[in-house]
Amino acid sequence: MEEQKIYNHKIVEPKILNYWEEKKIFKFNPKKIGEITTIDTPPPTLSGKMHIGHTFSYSQQDFIVRYHRMKGENVYYPFGTDDNGLPTERLVEKLKNVSSVRMQRNEFVELCSKTITELKPDFIQDWKNIGMSCDFSNSYSTIDKHSIKTSQKSFIDLYNKKLVYQQEAPSMFCVQCQTAIAQADLEDKEQYSTFNDIYFELENKEKIIIATTRPELLAACVAIFVHPQDKRYKSLIGKLAIVPLFGQKVKIYSDESVEIEKGTGLLMICSFGDKKDVEAIKKRNIKSRVVFTRDGRLNELAGEYKGLKIKEARKKILEDLESKKLLVNKKLIKHTVNVHERCGTEIEFLSTKQWFIKILENKKKFIEAGKKIKWHPETMRLRYENWIEGLSWDWCISRQRHFGVPFPVWYCKKCNDILLAEEKELPVDPLFKNPNKKCKCGSNEFYAEQDVMDTWATSSLTPQIAFNWFNDKDFKIKIEKYPASYRFQSHDIIRTWAFYTIVKSIYHHNEIPWKDIVISGHVLDPKGESMHKSKSNAVEPKLVLEKYGADALRYWAAGSKLGEDLRYLEKDLVTGQKTVTKLWNSNKFGFIFLKDYKFKENKKIELIDKWILAKLNQTIKNCTEYFENYEYSKAKTEVDQFFWHILCDNYLEIIKDRLYNEKRTKEEKESAKYTLYIVLRNVLKLFAPIMPFITEEIYQDYFKENEKNESIHLSQWPEISKVDKIDNKIIPLGDEFVEVLTQVRQTKAKAGKSLKEIVKILTVNGNKLKDVEIDLKAVTKAEKIVYGKEIKVEM
Repeated sequence: MEEQKIYNHKIVEPKILNYWEEKKIFKFNPKKIGEITTIDTPPPTLSGKMHIGHTFSYSQQDFIVRYHRMKGENVYYPFGTDDNGLPTERLVEKLKNVSSVRMQRNEFVELCSKTITELKPDFIQDWKNIGMSCDFSNSYSTIDKHSIKTSQKSFIDLYNKKLVYQQEAPSMFCVQCQTAIAQADLEDKEQYSTFNDIYFELENKEKIIIATTRPELLAACVAIFVHPQDKRYKSLIGKLAIVPLFGQKVKIYSDESVEIEKGTGLLMICSFGDKKDVEAIKKRNIKSRVVFTRDGRLNELAGEYKGLKIKEARKKILEDLESKKLLVNKKLIKHTVNVHERCGTEIEFLSTKQWFIKILENKKKFIEAGKKIKWHPETMRLRYENWIEGLSWDWCISRQRHFGVPFPVWYCKKCNDILLAEEKELPVDPLFKNPNKKCKCGSNEFYAEQDVMDTWATSSLTPQIAFNWFNDKDFKIKIEKYPASYRFQSHDIIRTWAFYTIVKSIYHHNEIPWKDIVISGHVLDPKGESMHKSKSNAVEPKLVLEKYGADALRYWAAGSKLGEDLRYLEKDLVTGQKTVTKLWNSNKFGFIFLKDYKFKENKKIELIDKWILAKLNQTIKNCTEYFENYEYSKAKTEVDQFFWHILCDNYLEIIKDRLYNEKRTKEEKESAKYTLYIVLRNVLKLFAPIMPFITEEIYQDYFKENEKNESIHLSQWPEISKVDKIDNKIIPLGDEFVEVLTQVRQTKAKAGKSLKEIVKILTVNGNKLKDVEIDLKAVTKAEKIVYGKEIKVEM
């Protein structure tokens, strides 16, 4: 530490990262004796760079993992990246200025793979730079061979258990991404639109008015519903209406699903406007009339509007309705619509053939599974249960894209039967390899499934991937212990990652995937609003790390309770940076006196030293309880209070005379050194899970020689020491000492005097401080101490 007078995170943090990697500090050793703690680590989606939300949530999980490692647990903390599927496709299309639908599949897949290879080293480095203590030596990708094997094995297992099926039916579809999507891929978005009252004509020329926000679906109209108790329209039931502009005749049905007070009370049924349309058409066995193509245009059933995009058609149809005096009224509204979370496009319902995993028939089973898991915070379990209760579709896992895990499926050209790959064939892409056997009908001619799996179909298997469920010889780790100890994730993906992982675990193993699930919140801007690039309020983590360093950033991330959102306030980074500097300087001061000190048990300890050791015991006890309960923010506050107020503001000042003054006895000096060593060492350890770089640097410079551990993060978590049998007497004594010292400082400050100014007479309350009079005189600069009834300072 002598060589580096001022702490510089730009120098220290890269050095410590290299040390951790070189010494393999966080590499998992399955042969190590001790309890194995396994982490189902969230694999971040490859996006080119880390965002501030990553630094927040991943730092929080790392606090907890580092604590458990210091408790002596053998921690398996794998790292992976979620590289397959639509997010990566969209990234590659943007970076390379290409369109996947205009390229051959093998060409686009090759481009995606090449781009991942280019981006991944820097992307993973971002996670290393914030101090993640993962075993990066055995990382996985959700599109590597090992993950493809695992995902394809999962599909085959589900198929054989009759838990997966293929069906051609109306399903949610994104016309922008040109793929089917699942219910969990939706998000609500408020948009402006118009509520349009439109004339329909009956065969007898009578006119009725139907209100709709989607006039482009007139061409798809196949029926009209009225409520059976709506007196206005009872006479219409069974009659035929003529759809304006398009001319098809549709029957009017009585149906209780109609909301009498909504619009005009007449409901246009189209194929397909929403889920209600799907259910209505199925219920009445009405022939559908689909007018949208997969790329979001109108087809030949739309007549002169063929080829128009959906919103173009909406505008043109409204214009034509108005010119033909068929538009009665048009009112501007703001309403909530379902959009695809990946691109923000309004979802449509198209009739396509898709693969589904059954979930609706087992909703109760998944809710019960959730109750067997410990949720932190517990309230998050309700989000999980509410999501399941609201599910109305089975899980669609097929996607009409290029870059994903292929379904291990062929179809017989002769009988159209399905043939699955054998496990020994995996990984397999059926487009480029034929099956090893004939169809049961005797044919050996097949065509391949062209769809790929949704990325969540693979991401839901992160425990199986990391634990090597496939028993892949090329994957270095094999964990037999199941379920995992912990899952860490944010609250917005409870409906996807948490739920889907539980589904797969129950279906494959009849077991919950982890014992505990730990949920983080989100980062908000200083005003409390969500961060988005579109709002220009997003923070660039690399700039934060450059300016303040990882320890300061992690200090800020430790400022919120688990599961709660946290505002990004730069003053918290400044506080973190000040804490780093104070840690450096306080240890630098201590090492002046501890340079050649060889730590050993000291039986004769001064009272004021016993006081701070008792205070340290309280701090250790509280921090340990907080970490056990995932309350890292309280642990940070606890050690902060001890470090700043008790240690730096008071104790270090109190012992300066004993350390500097040659007239003080050897025993007094030894007691101070012994205590200083214990306190500095344990404060470092208490800060270590939150601020790993500064604590490692200090440990390496001094404590390693005595402690013998390669890293502070492999050292033992602080334990409560036996200070004295009567701690309850020592603590009030020391607290009163500090109270007197504080009043002396305040008196000098009010008088504009230096703290070194001599106090002629210091009067204290009672005689309890007689046993520490020497220390009290020295730190207050008092020439005489009088034991009276109240504190009085005479200069």
